[in-house]
Amino acid sequence: QVQLVESGGGLVQPEGSLILSCTAPGDIFSRYTMGWYRQAPGSQRELVADIPIYLPINYADSVKGRFTISRDNAKNTVYLRMNSLKPDDTAVYYCNARRGGVAYWGQGTQVTVSS
Repeated sequence: QVQLVESGGGLVQPEGSLILSCTAPGDIFSRYTMGWYRQAPGSQRELVADIPIYLPINYADSVKGRFTISRDNAKNTVYLRMNSLKPDDTAVYYCNARRGGVAYWGQGTQVTVSS
């Protein structure tokens, strides 16, 4: 079973910053599009950002200019740097690896933006 190991969630004040990390097995990380999704209570899971191997990075409109996704191929790790956080960013954030019709998910990490 493929494990995506996430870390970095927590409680942060509005306009604060957090960095999420997700480490994947090397054979997955090197061949799959890596991404971050989030799910707020009562809402559907939505794409936040993803970073394919060869194609351009995608961001949800709601996070453009505030969030940055990156991947460190030497560490098999994908990062999500989140700046200028808003209460609406509060959600469980999930790491995702996908290729074709195959997708793997992390266990999720809670991000709460509140004063």
